[in-house]
Amino acid sequence: MLIPSIVLGAAALALAVLGLAGPLHRAGLSLDTALAIVQWAGHAGGAVALGAVVVAMLAYRSRAWLRLAIAAMALIAGLSGFAIGFGEYRRVVNAPAIHDITTDLENPPTFSAVVAHRADAPNKLDRPPQLAALQREGYADLAPITVKTPPDQTFDRALAVAQSQRWEIVTADKSSGRIEATDTTRWFGFVDDVAVRLTAWGSGTRVDVRSVSRSGVSDAGRNADRIRRFLRELQQ
Repeated sequence: MLIPSIVLGAAALALAVLGLAGPLHRAGLSLDTALAIVQWAGHAGGAVALGAVVVAMLAYRSRAWLRLAIAAMALIAGLSGFAIGFGEYRRVVNAPAIHDITTDLENPPTFSAVVAHRADAPNKLDRPPQLAALQREGYADLAPITVKTPPDQTFDRALAVAQSQRWEIVTADKSSGRIEATDTTRWFGFVDDVAVRLTAWGSGTRVDVRSVSRSGVSDAGRNADRIRRFLRELQQ
């Protein structure tokens, strides 16, 4: 029973360390160190999963069902740690080195109300000339949408969607069709600001969104994912 218990304990430890990476970053640990923890915890989970397979095979041959059950739990925990750690690491490595994403590359929505909240943010709101090309290469699918409802009706729906996604609404001006909000990720506590702009478009409304991280060179695709979720829900 000792070896299966050790394997299970190692799997649980790898998962615990992985889970702590986010809270430690929120508490002040550098992002590079936190991501290194994610990477190595994922490696540890994979190694434990391999060990659990060996233990499970030996337990099965000796008909030691309790040991087999413990090994199975260790395998599940190890694979979970590996999948989460490796998946997060791949997101960071494969994402373009940009953190300012918009559906309108020619005339992106601007910020006003959240500017004061970003006074100490490392990332500024100016968009360098090469940013549009980098976004086209990395997120070619992002574009504004047009809905059939007029701006005033669309605004109510857009505000409801933003609130349903737990954004902190900073300002919501129906007369100008503008919403500014802040979204904080749950695990690592990354703080991103979002601007939604509604424009009359024939009998309907054109919807543009911009999402900008306050820190970090790359956003690991968070801002693009946020825009996609918002527009997808708005169209439902």
